[in-house]
Amino acid sequence: MNTVTQTYLRFPLARRIEHWVMMLSFTTLGLTGIPQKFSTSNISISVIQALGGIEVLRTIHHTAAVVLLLGSAWHLLVMGYSVFVLRDKLSMLPTLQDAKDGMHALFYNIGFAKTYPKMGRYTFEEKMEYWAFIWGTAVMTITGFLMWNPITSTKYLPGEFVPAARAAHGGEAVLAVLAILIWHMYGVHIKRQNKSMFNGKQTEQEMLHEHPLELADIKAGVIADRRPDAATLRKRQMIYYPIAAILTVAMLGGIYGFINIEETALKTVPPISQSVEATATSAP
Repeated sequence: MNTVTQTYLRFPLARRIEHWVMMLSFTTLGLTGIPQKFSTSNISISVIQALGGIEVLRTIHHTAAVVLLLGSAWHLLVMGYSVFVLRDKLSMLPTLQDAKDGMHALFYNIGFAKTYPKMGRYTFEEKMEYWAFIWGTAVMTITGFLMWNPITSTKYLPGEFVPAARAAHGGEAVLAVLAILIWHMYGVHIKRQNKSMFNGKQTEQEMLHEHPLELADIKAGVIADRRPDAATLRKRQMIYYPIAAILTVAMLGGIYGFINIEETALKTVPPISQSVEATATSAP
């Protein structure tokens, strides 16, 4: 007898594409950034040489940073549409219940509680990862700007901010890479084998285990009832679209300024000994 497994759409195609863009840009940033932080290690030297040298590595790194910024801007616009037009609940905002769920999960893991906490659309772990990514992106953007535009930065800030930004940028990069490898990869893809961000769906059994409160709302028809009628939807869109257009122009202008605000001499020069030797060799 064949049985059909009930599945539920968790992430539409647009959100999955957004995830791929952010994932690939983050991975590229990690692969090109860590070798620059530990530039004297043999592995880093091999990576730099394999990619065509430090200048090529920096170009790839900067390109991935721009893609990450564009992805972040797009995410802000999507979230604005979700909240203002569709009036979706701000389900990613941390609440007191998340703290309770975290303590409950801890007690369950060490054997002091018999059941795992029942959670809704997003678990406390997913919220922590989401806000950690936002915090990390903000830190990396600010420190990246200071390093990418040191002359402009030191017009308004003390010069010590640039090396401080370099230290913070590298430290945050290591922390972010370790968090993804150890926490996200294990907790989501190995422990739970969650493929919803790739295929967009979860089975009823997976929903019952990870998001039982959301599953209960779906079955009760609560989530479907939140969608506005067509007339209300159009009215809200007519308000939101001009605002989104202005925000888009502002964010694109900011990203353009981030890239082109100054022309610095951040080129790798050969060591002094090599320069002297080359000059001596070429002398008549």
